[in-house]
Amino acid sequence: MGNGAKAQQKRERNAGKGGKEAKSQLKSNAAALSIKCKTCFQSFQSTTNRKMLGDHASNKHGKVFADCFEAEDGVEK
Repeated sequence: MGNGAKAQQKRERNAGKGGKEAKSQLKSNAAALSIKCKTCFQSFQSTTNRKMLGDHASNKHGKVFADCFEAEDGVEK
């Protein structure tokens, strides 16, 4: 039996096993966008830290953290 026949037999055996199903994280990423800026309504993931949110408020809007976000935002729960 040549190598071509062995390869064909292996392909036939593996065909019955089925392939891996592609999984997307788009839905879970969209669900994680739980922090929202009050000024521009930009969404941030729940894991975003308070410093990053403060940087957004000062750089984009010229405001402080409290003007753009709730007090508990940016604190990992």
